[in-house]
Amino acid sequence: MTDHRAGAEPTTPAAAPAGTARSLVWLTLAVAAGWVVADQLTKWWALETLDQGDPVPVVWTLQWNLVFNSGMAFSQFEGGGWIIGLVAVVIVLVLFLTLRGTRSRLTAVAVGMIIGGALGNLLDRALRDDGGFLGGRVVDFIDVQWWPVFNVADVGVVVGGLLLIIGSLRTSGP
Repeated sequence: MTDHRAGAEPTTPAAAPAGTARSLVWLTLAVAAGWVVADQLTKWWALETLDQGDPVPVVWTLQWNLVFNSGMAFSQFEGGGWIIGLVAVVIVLVLFLTLRGTRSRLTAVAVGMIIGGALGNLLDRALRDDGGFLGGRVVDFIDVQWWPVFNVADVGVVVGGLLLIIGSLRTSGP
């Protein structure tokens, strides 16, 4: 339906979702870019401030503890960084391609966090190269002592994944 009143915005079914979808894509990209910047700035801080093997207590069980990870989460698959990097590239591309179908701000933010986190760790693998193609080690420094050491990119991937689950539960009602 189109509203022909003077000054009225078009309300055709095709016009309304397109603007919304476009703004959600921009929201996703902004969140992803912000997450990459925050991740890389915190890793830069950790590399400039911390010494490997010398944890710095912060509060309760939280400490800064500089470590390098050539594997995947929880230091599994050590030395397989290039495979993990390629999988991350595929996941980022798939998520990016699905952005057009995004209709929820929560989903847009969640996907942005996942893409930003994946790209943050992918940058480490590409730029901190000491093991060949995508063989660089990821900088981890957040240590709660009861969980493996992680970084801001990891937070984006995990929290973004949880938000995606919550978003899908909210939209798939009875």
